[in-house]
Amino acid sequence: MSLTVEQMRTTPEGYFTVRWGLPEYTDWIDESMSWKETCYIGDWSFLWERRFRGPEALKLFADISVNSFAKFSIGQAKHVIHCNDAGKVIHEGILSRLGEEEFMLFGRGGFWADYKLRHGRYNAASEEDDWFNFQVSGPNALYVVEKAAGQSIRDIRFMHFGKVRINGREVVALRQGMAGEIGYELQGPRHYASEIYDAIMEAGREFGIRRLGGRTVYINHLEACFPTIVTDYLPAIFGSDMEEYLAEFKAAMPAYAATFNLAGSFEADDVSAWYRSPVELGWAKNIKFDHDFIGRKALEAEVAHPKRAMRTLVWNPEDVVDVYASLFRQGKPYQYMEIPRDQRGFMYTDKLLKNGKLVGVATSRGYSYYFRQMLSLCTIDIEHSAPGTAVTVIWGEPGQPQKEIRATVAPAPYKTDTRRADVAKLAPRQSA
Repeated sequence: MSLTVEQMRTTPEGYFTVRWGLPEYTDWIDESMSWKETCYIGDWSFLWERRFRGPEALKLFADISVNSFAKFSIGQAKHVIHCNDAGKVIHEGILSRLGEEEFMLFGRGGFWADYKLRHGRYNAASEEDDWFNFQVSGPNALYVVEKAAGQSIRDIRFMHFGKVRINGREVVALRQGMAGEIGYELQGPRHYASEIYDAIMEAGREFGIRRLGGRTVYINHLEACFPTIVTDYLPAIFGSDMEEYLAEFKAAMPAYAATFNLAGSFEADDVSAWYRSPVELGWAKNIKFDHDFIGRKALEAEVAHPKRAMRTLVWNPEDVVDVYASLFRQGKPYQYMEIPRDQRGFMYTDKLLKNGKLVGVATSRGYSYYFRQMLSLCTIDIEHSAPGTAVTVIWGEPGQPQKEIRATVAPAPYKTDTRRADVAKLAPRQSA
């Protein structure tokens, strides 16, 4: 089941935006402004949910996660990260504590947790679940959810959840903010998903709500710096030691979610060059050494002496424009830059140079209409990670015309993070 780097440089199966419905609903520019001016609803129901129960379910998560569970209340959620022995990320996701011995894990991490459960000795069990997951995010998100629920939700703290009733149905409201703004994930059994979606749209009409289409769905991750699997890193599941797990994983996932494809100017002989640690992805704060877990030794050394960091890159507009201008010149043009970002499901990884030396890689390249800039995330050597540092991105596939694009290191997140705003202090809002 091991894949070579060359095999990963092939066209992905399926259409990248199929998970989020239409590529656009109004248009991608309008939708990309929604989480700064009004709010959006996005459908993340394609995420895989797995329910875990039992007296040793929490021990399982502690053994396979970098996170501490010394404090984990019922009604709380955590961004849990699972690594291999080398400290590279296998999967990550959101774990919610539903009861004393009951948990729901959203994301691919559920497969890994179930695999380790079945191959370990834990007094626990797991089963697939099928919940809808609607994300409502932006300055008006609070007002939309409160109107739909007919009650105040201002007592729900960040990364905690409560239960509300929408259209007579019980719904879990998890406060998060994947756009770097106030946000809520509304979750519940899929059989009444359409009722909840329609109720949110109706409540949000007066507040300028937008449907989030596939073309702009990851621009919020770029602006707010939320590194994403198969966009900013490959999961550390390739190689001889993971063949059994990879076979199970690929068999269980739909084709579009189990296909891993590479693109960009960065080259390496081994797929592990596309792996990342939590430190490299900007998640060092999640790592707690108050328990034993897979990858602890490697991460202790890396946290003590980090070599690379996560930053934003601002690409030089004149150089970017020249890429598009090449389409109107004779000869072979530079590789096209899709706007606002590539839709085909590749992990674009481009070489990042300083004085001709490789100092990192750029990922998640996309156009932010809000900032009117071409941005990317980057994993960059610590000594070159200070904001304002000038670097060069190499744009174009190996063996094809390549363009040197000037870029400037900037903080990550690039957009001001308002996820944790005190909603209790927000005044009632008039409709948009």
